[in-house]
Amino acid sequence: MKKNGNLIKKQRLCYALLPLFLLFSFTAKANHLPNEESDTLAIQGRWDLTVDIGGKMYPSWLEIHHSGLKMLVGRFVGTGGSARPISRIYLENGKMSFSIPPQWETEPNDLKVEGTLQGDILTGTMTMPNGKTYNWTGKRAPRLHRDKEPDWDTPIKIFDGKTMKQWHATGENQWIVKDGILRSPHSGSNLVSNRTFTDFKLHIEFRYPKESNSGVYLRGRYEVQVIDSKGMEPSSVLLGGVYGFLAPSEMVAKDAGEWQSYDITLIGRMVTIYVNGKKVICNEEIPGITGGALDSDEGAPGPIYLQGDHGPIDYRNIIITPAK
Repeated sequence: MKKNGNLIKKQRLCYALLPLFLLFSFTAKANHLPNEESDTLAIQGRWDLTVDIGGKMYPSWLEIHHSGLKMLVGRFVGTGGSARPISRIYLENGKMSFSIPPQWETEPNDLKVEGTLQGDILTGTMTMPNGKTYNWTGKRAPRLHRDKEPDWDTPIKIFDGKTMKQWHATGENQWIVKDGILRSPHSGSNLVSNRTFTDFKLHIEFRYPKESNSGVYLRGRYEVQVIDSKGMEPSSVLLGGVYGFLAPSEMVAKDAGEWQSYDITLIGRMVTIYVNGKKVICNEEIPGITGGALDSDEGAPGPIYLQGDHGPIDYRNIIITPAK
């Protein structure tokens, strides 16, 4: 009877300790999983990157988010080219990595990116398709949310039709002014306004020869494509598109050689675009910088920047209405 009594006491003790054992097990798991889960949560979002290539800083951009399969996926904008999807982002022991197939036929290898999150800063290396590896740093992209539409200031002509005194070229200048037209007769340097802006309304008129290509960069970071596109299906890389991100609702391009127009409103990240008087993008969010941006400092004011390195292009009647 004493034996049975001791057995019963031991069973009671086991039952009494069982909740403590389960609590210990759950706590141990909880202490292990959150490190992985917190890393996964912390690294998600949009990142403005700067790549150090031989001492010269180039902008880049990265977006990381969960897919429906609980994997990390995303989008990436390099120092040139359009936004590209990332099919899988790996995160192991706090280290993030991914690779992207070549974007151009001349690229022999994948682009490979590795990075580590330290606080709210991402740092890492980028191995280009040519095999060269460079360091980069990243900071969280600002939301740029506006609570209300701004009050608009007086419209400003940032091209007077006579001189280029409100502009500067990014290299050897090929731009000329003739008959009220700001003209790039052949491929060469890009053109940047001396003034910078935050939120604004922009009216700009342009004319391109057949198969030519240019672009209007908002704040020097977001390219609205200017390219011979009549008769083509709407695309983010054709006329009216925000390069690699937003496609116009319809293609309203005129024939090459005709004057055409953009009326663009940019408030924070939200953009509305009229092409030749037709609304084709209505208050849509621009996720991040596009290829060829001047920098990745999205929270700062920026200039109007006209692409002149892709072919002949004419511009005129450039009027900007800044927010107060």
